[in-house]
Amino acid sequence: MARKHGALLEEPKVDNDRLVLDQALIEALTARLEAGTEPTPDASVIALRALLAESYDVHQSAMLRSLWGRIEARTGGPLVTAGPVAQVLAADRFGLSAQAVADSDAALAQVARGARALIDLGGPRPWWGKLLARPELRVIAALPDDRHGVPAALMVAATPTGPTGEDRTFWVTDSGLSDGKIVEALGVCGFVGKPLASVSGLKLFMLAGYVQAEDGRLNDAPGSLSGVIGSAPLF
Repeated sequence: MARKHGALLEEPKVDNDRLVLDQALIEALTARLEAGTEPTPDASVIALRALLAESYDVHQSAMLRSLWGRIEARTGGPLVTAGPVAQVLAADRFGLSAQAVADSDAALAQVARGARALIDLGGPRPWWGKLLARPELRVIAALPDDRHGVPAALMVAATPTGPTGEDRTFWVTDSGLSDGKIVEALGVCGFVGKPLASVSGLKLFMLAGYVQAEDGRLNDAPGSLSGVIGSAPLF
């Protein structure tokens, strides 16, 4: 038997109780993967919130979010990313299963074929403005998605979403007014708005809550080319 610094090496002991727990964890995870994903993104969000409400501390919540994201990556449709920030955020939330594509155009083309795409908000092109002309493609998530963070990437899918109880809606306008004036005008219409991006004459705002694209109050909002492009849950 080998020696180390004059002492005999000891064979590590197996903790049988922990081994039983580990095996139960694997069996539960296998069964959950076989069960598939929720029928809609908002149903998945509501289910996750119910689990997070039972978490005892921030560490458990973080582990649950990470595990949930990887389950969604395994059971949901293909996931692509466009941009370095989206790639990092996707790896953190969904693991390394996402496929990087060249740009937002390539990402949206993949969405039209059934994939989900996480796309950087930063950049010289207002790709999110294209969703005004493509109502079949909607924003369904925004990362980071905590209530204190500012979204750096939007997830787009060809899947309708509904209210989850805690949401933010994304609205695009071509108004030439200043951000402050647009926020004021949105307030008059009954919305709480916050500027998020401005590129090439188009502006992207976040509206508090879930707002339907057909909400008549938006008829009086600034801009000749404007509209809702989707909503995302907050956690």
